[in-house]
Amino acid sequence: MADMPAGTAPEAPDAAPEFPMPRQSRCPFDPPPALKQLQEKGPLTRVRLWDGSEPWLVTRYAEQRALLGDPRVSADTDRPGYPTKAGPEAGEGKLSFIMMDDPEHARLRRMVTAPFAVKKIGALRPAVQRIVDGLIDDMLAGSGPVDLVDVFALPIPSLVICELLGVPYEEHEFFQENTKTMVRTTATPEERGAASREVAGYLAGLLGKRLTEPKDDLLSAIAARITAGELTHQQATEMALLLLIAGHETTANMIALGTLALLQHPDQLKLLRETDDPKFVAGAVEELLRYLHITHLGRRRAVTGDIEIGGQVIKAGEGVIMVNEIGNRDPEVFADPDRLDLTRDARRHVAFGFGVHQCLGQPLARMELQVVYGTLYKRIPTLKLAGALEDVRFKTDAFIYGVHELPVSW
Repeated sequence: MADMPAGTAPEAPDAAPEFPMPRQSRCPFDPPPALKQLQEKGPLTRVRLWDGSEPWLVTRYAEQRALLGDPRVSADTDRPGYPTKAGPEAGEGKLSFIMMDDPEHARLRRMVTAPFAVKKIGALRPAVQRIVDGLIDDMLAGSGPVDLVDVFALPIPSLVICELLGVPYEEHEFFQENTKTMVRTTATPEERGAASREVAGYLAGLLGKRLTEPKDDLLSAIAARITAGELTHQQATEMALLLLIAGHETTANMIALGTLALLQHPDQLKLLRETDDPKFVAGAVEELLRYLHITHLGRRRAVTGDIEIGGQVIKAGEGVIMVNEIGNRDPEVFADPDRLDLTRDARRHVAFGFGVHQCLGQPLARMELQVVYGTLYKRIPTLKLAGALEDVRFKTDAFIYGVHELPVSW
């Protein structure tokens, strides 16, 4: 055996790769190449996180769905083995029910299920259409280039969730800036904690007002649960904070990133621009959700009982990360998965998760995206990227993938 250079040590041949992995800059819409390589090797592999822990990374669709539907897989961040996303937390507590298990998860979730039911959301479609048309009118009244994130992608879901909750839209800059800090991976725990406290304090004040002066909005419905003794003021505030963040950050990123992807695939954009079929538009939304999947750091869980799956045994007290972005590119489920194909039936995707923690707001997100993708490119058929794709700043520094700005002209 050859002598090793002084001061070096041999690397273990089976050392767990670090997670998350970097994307290729020339393929910004695709998952990191290392994820595809791991998926080809098998459904589960150990990875190493920032703190040295080595949870299981789940890369194939079938195993992801099975684990997300297994009651032995816990969303409780306090469970042993839960894989944390960044540095030590700032002690801000759980983000309401999405970080809890049944029965408490189910009890809290049921309190806000009704406003997001498909029929309720369907009744909001005309109002969302008016918002989208109004923002496009404003764009066309001026001249390009403009930042589509600032003038279009972010205002739409922000206006809608503010209306649903009863949060004055005039405060949108305040909560949008703080939310950006909360989801930025490069922010310190102290910065994220301070931003969270700012928004939580504001929402706690609004809830206090609704206790004595209720209105026809979701904050008032949540405040009524405080009066009934079903929620503490802290629990109600955490619930409102979750809905506010989830209600605008994810959809805004999908609007901008989806538009950029379509501009880079003009054949697919042409199909969407020229159709009058709402079913085709709905299908296109599902394919874009599959292809782009923006929660790119995985759904993280702790295992509470031994589970045999994918040729491995995940033991109680170990962590698992379901990387749904690569699960949505599983060739066993989606033929030619790395191709954007708006004619594909992509409804089986796991962009909204699976099981009891499947995204509560998915009917709202789907409706908003259908209105946007079905309207923007028809009304501005010459929409184009103002500049080079290489100059677009992608959100590799955030828990939710997207673009920081999207300069467009027409």
